Amino acid sequence: MLPRAYPPDDLSHQLALAGLARLPLLLSPEAPCPMPRALPITGQRKMLQIDLCPPETVLRATLHQKWRNQLRRAEQSYLRVRQSRLPPDHPLLALAAKQAKARGYQNWPSALTAAFAQTAPPQTSLFTAHLRGHPVAHMLFLLHGTRATYHIGHTSDAGRNACAHNLLLWGAMRHLSRHGITLLDLGPLTTPAIDRFKRRAGARVVPTGGTWLRWSPLARVRPT
Repeated sequence: MLPRAYPPDDLSHQLALAGLARLPLLLSPEAPCPMPRALPITGQRKMLQIDLCPPETVLRATLHQKWRNQLRRAEQSYLRVRQSRLPPDHPLLALAAKQAKARGYQNWPSALTAAFAQTAPPQTSLFTAHLRGHPVAHMLFLLHGTRATYHIGHTSDAGRNACAHNLLLWGAMRHLSRHGITLLDLGPLTTPAIDRFKRRAGARVVPTGGTWLRWSPLARVRPT
């Protein structure tokens, strides 16, 4: 599997040298690009991403006015944000799984997220909003190189009313940027309300190159 990688021009040669020429290979380039002969599995997906390279003042200035007003309201409330690694048995895993089932969408299995947290604790970054000492909202990000990906989140009614997710996402943007993260991936387009929340936080829509299956019967070189 080559996730988010562009297939090189000599892909067949490199696979042969590695002894992988006969094995199925999944290609999912980060952006549309020329592809070798392969079977399309899924088309392009539109992802929402935030560039964290600009200074914090610029990032805040690019927030939508309504989003910024909600953030200011959360900052002036009794909400407090804490950042930590994700313990493999954290309650967020069960809360997110229950929420996904109720709303009819799929996430990673909770056991897989827990295994990731246990195997690579430094690559997890959990932000929790507390209201008068009680947790009311969570956002979990997974780190990979100089990038981070929003993974799962949850908020209670109290957290929603207090705009806790605005405070969490802004806090995550500031924290990740200060620790060398240059790009924050907020996932694919989903529902109008969620997409609007992410866009107003400064996210832009970026197309991927789709997912392709390259297998030797599909990639034989024709004789010249």
